[in-house]
This record gives sequence, structure tokens and C-alpha cells, in this order.
Amino acid sequence: MYAPARSLPRSRRAAGPRRAVPGRPAPGSRLVALVALLAVLLAAGCSDSGGTDDPVWQTGQGGGSTGSAGPATGDQPAATGGTTEASISLTATGDVIMGNAPNRLPPNGGKGFFDDVKSALKGDLVMGNLEEPLTEDTGAGKCGPNPKNCYQFRAPPGYAAHLRSAGFQLLNQANNHGNDYGQQGYENTQSALEAHGLKHTGAPGEITVVDVKGVKVAVVGFSSYPWSNSLVDLDAAKQVIEMAKGMAKLVVVQVHMGAEGAEKTRVKPGTETYVGENRGDPMRFARTVIDAGADLVIGHGPHVLRGMEFYQGRLIAYSLGNFAGGGKSLNSSGRLGWGGVLKVSLTAEGRFAGGTFTSTAMNGVGRPAVDRQDRGLGLVREVTRADFPDTGAKIDASGKISAPKGG
Repeated sequence: MYAPARSLPRSRRAAGPRRAVPGRPAPGSRLVALVALLAVLLAAGCSDSGGTDDPVWQTGQGGGSTGSAGPATGDQPAATGGTTEASISLTATGDVIMGNAPNRLPPNGGKGFFDDVKSALKGDLVMGNLEEPLTEDTGAGKCGPNPKNCYQFRAPPGYAAHLRSAGFQLLNQANNHGNDYGQQGYENTQSALEAHGLKHTGAPGEITVVDVKGVKVAVVGFSSYPWSNSLVDLDAAKQVIEMAKGMAKLVVVQVHMGAEGAEKTRVKPGTETYVGENRGDPMRFARTVIDAGADLVIGHGPHVLRGMEFYQGRLIAYSLGNFAGGGKSLNSSGRLGWGGVLKVSLTAEGRFAGGTFTSTAMNGVGRPAVDRQDRGLGLVREVTRADFPDTGAKIDASGKISAPKGG
């Protein structure tokens, strides 16, 4: 039985943004005040930049109750008309599978599984697409005792600790494997994540709000399956996004969309299907949720990387590919083994303030590592130019992302 819709899940509740309280200046003589004023005026007259304002959103902890993610890397204020705006960094990966219990788990109980990519998993809010339940066997596996051409995955609940240790703070369950062990397995996954201070999103009606450096961020997961917010029902998707926009300053969409396969790197208008399933119209869905108020769309599902474009000034990453496939649970041959870490900086008003893409690759047993050959980056740059000649993200050889002119 599928998870019932929940309009007010506990994960959507979050503390309000913390506010910096300016201190009072120490008392002093009138002469001291005049000298200080003169110094300020002289400094202003000598400055080429016209002065700088302190970022507004520097207080609070990244990821809400998950605690601080540590200092963000690569965040720079966005220049707008001679002033500066603070930005927060949102980091994301594609599909994550740590292993398949009971017989195809990594050595050492999974300890150190993400060590080779921890340096890339930095940000104020770090998200991943969890492509397996974290549960013991519920007896409700979708494939039965002797599966043929059916794939189901699960890892022990304690593996949530490895996600936390890697730097993840929020995991998406809206995908084709989130319900592999039925409703009980789905709920066990939520409990396992919560037990290790991790957030989750993806259930019907679930809007997960986190406080990120004083900015409320709502994350909503979509897929074409009934245990998720619907990718196919665009009117329903719009309603969820509009509700999320009323709860937070920024809205991030995690979406499992598109057909699967090594050759499915291209994005074209129209509905995509796989083994008879409607996997949505990626372009139409992404643009619909942005029109409804989303500020960033993060796609996964095809098991390969896809291009990126800007629409209404918002970035759409159509697929981040395979990130981890422990126990050889995901095919790692060729481009199926390439993934990446996307990092996007947004202002509190949703304006794009910069981004980077770091290539990753799975080894023969599905463990992820930073790919020094940048094969994934090369593919993303290639298909972005081909599919979105006018609206595509500008991605340089180092992985730096910028918006096209007029984007």
C-alpha cells in the first residue's frame, strides 16, 4: 500500500529565521565621535567600490536542526546596482545507493564510503537523491522472492550515519525506489534519517522547510509515482509550489524525471516514457514549477547527466546522473558511471549568484570519487550547448556556471 497524502507533515515545520541584532556603539566624547565620522568620510572618499555592506543573512545554522554544515566555500555576494546581497549555497547530487542488503553491502559496514567526495560536498544546505530505503526487510519487497528483471534496493537503517558523515543534510525520497519495501520501509527510512539529524522530502503534500543562514528554504520532491508529489499532474504540482512559496523565501524542487539509459543524455520537448511508464515532460514540468514560484530545479532519474538551462532567471539541472551505486547496484560502465556535485548560490530573493559543477565517477564497486578527468563536466557542457543554444547555462572548463545573456 502506498503512503497516504500528508498535507502538514512534521518536516515542514521550522524555526523562524534568526536575526542579527546590531550592537550599540560604546559611549564616548563628542570629539571622539567627530574624529570617527571624519575617518569614515575619508575612507568613503578613497574607496573605489563605494563601500560594502555586511551580508544580512550570516546568522543561524545551515540545514535547520541538522546543525551547521561548516563554512561554505565559494560563496560571494551578488552585485546588484552598486550594493551587495548575501547568498546561500545549495549543493546537490544525483542518485545515491550505498549498497543492497543483505549480501551486496560495502566493506567495513559502509564506513568511509563517501570519503573521496567529502571535499566536494560542501554547502549551506547539502542534498541528495536517496535511491533506496533504509530499512530491515519488511516482507513487502516489490520484486518477490525470485525476481527477474526487477530491481529493489535497501540498506540497513544505520547507514544514515554515513550520509550524515559525508555532509548530507536533506535526502529526497521521490523516486522509483523510495517505496521498494512498501509503506513500512518508506516510513522506516524517514525514521532512520531523523535519528541521525537528517531531513527528508518527497511524500505527497510534504514540504520540507529548513532555516539556512536565516533564510527559510522549502524543498519539495516530485516523481511519477503515487508515493510522491506528482510530476505528471502539473496543476497539482503548481499548487504544492505555491503553498511552499507561502512558507519560505526560496523553493527548491527535487524531481525524478525522464527516461533511463546510457543514450538518454538529451533533453527535448515532450513526454518521456520508460518500460511503459510515463516519466513526465521534463521541460514542461520544470518551467511550470518555476512559473509557480520555484527558484531552483534539480533533476535526476535518467542515470546519466543532462544539460542545464536558465528559465526566468532560474537554473534547471535536468539530471545530475549517478552519484553512488554501492554493491554494484548501479551500472558504472561508461557515462553511466559519471555524476557530479552541483553547487548553486542564490540570494534570499532567488537571484542566481553563481554556481559550480564538480565531476564525480563511480569505481567498479559503485563507490564515488571526484573525477580528475572531468568526463562528466565535458558531457554536461556538450549537451547543454546542443540542447539549449540560447538558454543554456554557460559552463567553463573549470566547472564555473553563469547565466547566459538575458537569462
